[in-house]
Amino acid sequence: METDKDNRIQACEEYPPDKGPMKDEQNKGLIGEIIRENIQLTEEIKKLEAELQVDTRDFQIKEDIPKTKMKFVSVESPEDDSQFLNSSCSFQVSSQIPYELQRGQALITFEKEEVAQNVIMMGKHHVQMEDVIVEVTAGTVPLDSGIRFQVHIEISKMKINVTGIPDELPEEQMRDKLELSFCKSRNGGGEVETVEYNKQSQSAVITFVEAGVADRILKKNDYPFYISQRCYRVTVSPYIERRLEKYQVFSATSKRTVLLTGIEGVQMDEDTVADLVGIHFQRKKNGGGEVEVVKYSLDQPYIAYFEE
Repeated sequence: METDKDNRIQACEEYPPDKGPMKDEQNKGLIGEIIRENIQLTEEIKKLEAELQVDTRDFQIKEDIPKTKMKFVSVESPEDDSQFLNSSCSFQVSSQIPYELQRGQALITFEKEEVAQNVIMMGKHHVQMEDVIVEVTAGTVPLDSGIRFQVHIEISKMKINVTGIPDELPEEQMRDKLELSFCKSRNGGGEVETVEYNKQSQSAVITFVEAGVADRILKKNDYPFYISQRCYRVTVSPYIERRLEKYQVFSATSKRTVLLTGIEGVQMDEDTVADLVGIHFQRKKNGGGEVEVVKYSLDQPYIAYFEE
């Protein structure tokens, strides 16, 4: 005869107790492993981001485009009116290549390439510097690579930039409000073709149907913009497209400039040394020729810039 106690024992045998402590230890181990992997991945991400920033800095371009006088010529017989819609200009930019002139070195630039190459081929030169003859070595200037590229700038006659737009309406309503506002002829506006609105930057690009509208609006720096009977002044500016094309990296070689080394310890000022070096290499009997400029470093390094 089975008792209730026997039934309870049988039930325990069929359904053993849950091994809770063991599962907790396994879960803790898994969590610890995941945390370690996350820490390792975070460190790798930081390392890669740092490398990316270095690479980005290496490829950044900073060039000052020199001021240039430009002459705009009108088209007498244009094939179509689109030639009047934009003003454009292009620039060819070549980077200046810096070279650090060390103490006891001189750079001498000749008018002709063949003279510079002949001085380099001769190698050793004995230059008279007052009562001392100094042996100098002529060689090529070790320059880094240079870059050249084209910058194309186009100023639209049909579009304007609008900035400082108040964040008062949803995007669709703001587009409609901008179109209505810049259509008003009493403020110099005209029929609008498209409105490209950027809510995040609070700016827009307005394209007009007719030429001349953008010019009228741009005569002032701001434009009245009404929302719910409140007048805001938004900033208007020309729409300018900039393109960088034909980016090239070239190997820089100085063909007319020679590096002179071995002039250390000369007890003269820089200008005197430069003059004596120039006089020596000006003479054809020394293998030289017409000299343009000589730069000598006595006490401190100088940065010389080479251009194409």
